[in-house]
Amino acid sequence: MPAITRRHALIGAAVLAASPAFGATQPATRIRFTLDWKLQGQHAIFFLAREKGYFRDEGLDVIIDQGEGSAATITRVMSGAYDAGFGDINSVVEQAAKKPGEAPVMVYQFYNRPPYIIVVNKSSPIVKLKDFEGRTVGAPAGSAAARLIPVLAKRNGVDPAKISITNMQLSLQEQMLVQGQIDAMSTYNTTAYINLMMQGKDPDKDFRWFNFGDYGLDLYSNGVMVSQKFLKENPAAVGGLVRAVNRAVKDAAENIDAALAIIMKIEPLLNLAAERKRADYCFREVFISSETVANGFGDVDDKRLSRGIDIVVEAFELPRTPRVEEIFNHSFLPPKSDRMVSYKAS
Repeated sequence: MPAITRRHALIGAAVLAASPAFGATQPATRIRFTLDWKLQGQHAIFFLAREKGYFRDEGLDVIIDQGEGSAATITRVMSGAYDAGFGDINSVVEQAAKKPGEAPVMVYQFYNRPPYIIVVNKSSPIVKLKDFEGRTVGAPAGSAAARLIPVLAKRNGVDPAKISITNMQLSLQEQMLVQGQIDAMSTYNTTAYINLMMQGKDPDKDFRWFNFGDYGLDLYSNGVMVSQKFLKENPAAVGGLVRAVNRAVKDAAENIDAALAIIMKIEPLLNLAAERKRADYCFREVFISSETVANGFGDVDDKRLSRGIDIVVEAFELPRTPRVEEIFNHSFLPPKSDRMVSYKAS
């Protein structure tokens, strides 16, 4: 396998042998799969599915690429460059509203609790949402979290026109917050929590967190999506992809260290301790919830998703409100009994 560069690296090796169930001579169905970002601990699940042969068992040859952001996943899949990917359901809502019938469809949900947050230093005078009026929030250009701030503000009696949002590189957010160059930053908690640790800070003690889910924006976020074209032409492969990923989720929940060992072989330059904490944080804070305990991992509640669609339509000022079935397809999910996932940090 060629050496991996730090950017735009092809990191999925082709699995050439089809499962015996598909016949020894039948070629595997290739799926070009894009992640949402550069390799991080939570992505170990997809490589575990490859390493353990779960994709192969389903007659699949899955090629995995690093990503450039959750929103970019949708763009990549819609362009036809990728068949499937890991990205943000709310960006799917946006595209479904603008281009009906062209947007990808979510088939397996990961982020059950919203990861969107605003973070301020503990010493900051900002202690409630109203205090953000007259303040500057730093966020990457096009950030899903930052784009939701106006509706977050309006739904909580805050004037969004009085909040200044400044664009900045994702890699600079935590540093500028720690140095006091911005009043606050807005991003995913799964990114910010670990990056603040890498700045030598205690994320729990040194900062104040405003989670959008605590203020009326109880949105789903990242999950597995597939293109409309691939779904129509290869429904059996979509079902196989979902089953393989589901098996890997359960394995990772039982032994996250084994999953991380796989991803470290792929990218040895990763900080194992940091990614261990990130994967643990993802399971505890965004993957597992009372909803997943009741309904099984990977699914969504249609009523909750409908409310979320309304929020996104309002926030992004979209031309139409997509139906739930345009956004999420339940039909490929394994039985609920196969999707019961519990996590206990080792």
